[in-house]
Amino acid sequence: MNTISNKIICISSLLFLVFGSFAIQAQEVTWLSWAEAVKLAETDKNPKKIFVDVYTDWCGWCKKMDKDTFQNPEVASYMEKNFYMVKLDGEGKEPIEFKGKTFKFVASGRSGYHEFAAALMQGKLSYPTTIFLDEKLNMLSPVPGYQKPDAFLQIATYFGDDIHKQKKWDEYVNAKK
Repeated sequence: MNTISNKIICISSLLFLVFGSFAIQAQEVTWLSWAEAVKLAETDKNPKKIFVDVYTDWCGWCKKMDKDTFQNPEVASYMEKNFYMVKLDGEGKEPIEFKGKTFKFVASGRSGYHEFAAALMQGKLSYPTTIFLDEKLNMLSPVPGYQKPDAFLQIATYFGDDIHKQKKWDEYVNAKK
């Protein structure tokens, strides 16, 4: 009986270590609404830049990027420190106010799109698309497509650390090689 108890304890401990390590690896980020991020950018004494993840519920690459990229501990930590992070449904139905204009959902085909998402993506409805804005809500760049953690972090630091003010993207990427 003692041997069985020891085996159960050993197996339980092993399972705890295995599943516990998965929990440690994934890191959650704090996602804000557009209105919350704008308010923070306007009221914080030291505002951060804004990052917008434009997604749809049906987008498999969006879900993969959520899981693989945004929950990566290094990515999540950097983004939390340097950006207000916004999740924006590219097919969301709620109106969004920005710079005196109301952006709405536009029905099209079986679904539709949100005018604000389309404006941020510069008319190219591609999911996922990540958008980087400066502290004053000016567009830095939309970045279409799925990005693995390392590639995403390189893009995020380019804008987050203001490298884009001194170097063109090609210079920055080639200097990293």
